[in-house]
Amino acid sequence: MLKMLLDASGGIVVTNDGNAILRELDVAHPAAKSMIELSRTQDEEVGDGTTSVIVLAGEMLHVAEAFIDKNYHPTVICRAYNKALEDAVSVLDKIAMTVDVKDRGSMLGLVKSCIGTKFTGQFGNLIADLAIDATTTVGVEVGQGLREVDIKKYIKVEKIPGGQLEDSKVLKGVMFNKDVVAPGKMRRKITNPRIILLDCPLEYKKGENQTNAELLKEEDWSVLLKLEEEYIENLCVQILKFKPDLVITEKGLSDLACHYLSKAGVSAIRRLRKTDNNRIAKACGAVIVNRPDELQESDVGTGAGLFEVRKIGEEFFAFIDDCKEPKACTVLLRGASKDLLNEVERNLQDAMSVARNIIKNPKLVPGGGATELTVSAILKQKSASVEGIEKWPYEAAAIAFEAIPRTLAQNCGVNVIRTMTALQGKHANGENAWTGIDGNTGEITDMKERKIWDSYLVKAQAFKTAIEAACMLLRIDDIVSGIKKKQAPGAGPSKPTIEGEGEADNEALIPE
Repeated sequence: MLKMLLDASGGIVVTNDGNAILRELDVAHPAAKSMIELSRTQDEEVGDGTTSVIVLAGEMLHVAEAFIDKNYHPTVICRAYNKALEDAVSVLDKIAMTVDVKDRGSMLGLVKSCIGTKFTGQFGNLIADLAIDATTTVGVEVGQGLREVDIKKYIKVEKIPGGQLEDSKVLKGVMFNKDVVAPGKMRRKITNPRIILLDCPLEYKKGENQTNAELLKEEDWSVLLKLEEEYIENLCVQILKFKPDLVITEKGLSDLACHYLSKAGVSAIRRLRKTDNNRIAKACGAVIVNRPDELQESDVGTGAGLFEVRKIGEEFFAFIDDCKEPKACTVLLRGASKDLLNEVERNLQDAMSVARNIIKNPKLVPGGGATELTVSAILKQKSASVEGIEKWPYEAAAIAFEAIPRTLAQNCGVNVIRTMTALQGKHANGENAWTGIDGNTGEITDMKERKIWDSYLVKAQAFKTAIEAACMLLRIDDIVSGIKKKQAPGAGPSKPTIEGEGEADNEALIPE
């Protein structure tokens, strides 16, 4: 289900991404704050499973409550939980199957099952296709058969309201929100352009701080102006030696330089973001140069097939497209409203993270709650062989894993108790590891047939984060407030207070 959030500035966010929701919450309770931190960690590490982590950690703490009431020591519970975690990860290793990264069908199934529970799940393969195209484009071989995919640096998501969601596409290159410096004089469409990227201003250098020049003769003024002009002309000559079609600089570009470049038929773009410049360099094979006099032929980017400035809506966008083997790309998202686009972007980020995880570690586990049920069933069997007092918390941890399929069943709108009983029956002996719930229909089916899969990395990370966080919170026996409370005027210095557990829960907000 989706949640609608009102943020501090009055905007609205519509999402069901666990991290996006928890990020907006304003929480005073210290234990709740550390839970929110979990989903952020999960989002940064693997990009998906942010909600699962919170559900699992919450359930682990919930089942531990009964033992705390019976005066079990928290350390005993934590020991049992850690043992359960080790066994759970070994079960994951057992049921995981490797996948061929080059097989697009299985990749599609995986990414689709990641976004199946999200808003964009209703648009079929669209977002999954975009995610796979983008991540395979920017993947870089790092030797030993490993591939590194840097989503944050080299994939830019450009959201433009208007049009339909079906118009979204992954460009074979990059686009950015800029027009050429002199639209009337410079070309707006160039095929196979030679591109030079600069990181220096093409204008006269001013003094570091206030510089005073005293001129005695009138001619000196014209000499000074001539020097400035010659300096700029010299810069332009050095650039034009390499016969570029497009010059892009991150800094300023003076009118005079613009004149020289347009006279030579070169298009120029100024004040581009550094991150965009890096992407262009990766896409067309150019090298960003800091000084024009250090330019070499190898620094010129010739990999792009087309440079074009197009008007979308009210604004101009420059496209550097049809690149040969681009190592950076832009995902162009179109849609009806800003809120829709923001949600699609969040889903796309998750989908790209999943695709990246699979490229990094090509192992799959069943989705739809099947993994958790298998882990739960096998841990229940193993709990019989656990000796001593740890047996009961170990078994409780096994039951806690069922929170995920139970939540899935609730979201499908089916009879939760019947569905869960049927699933537990099928998983009771640890076989049928692939039987789970189809999130759309609520049927109990074989996950392999429906292609509902999860990334091994996401699941392993979720289990580890949730159980370790639960153990950390269980080990806390007191909350000591280090915040000074406001005193009534005339009252003497108050003693530092130690709050019991009950007080910390009742106190919604500790005053500043």
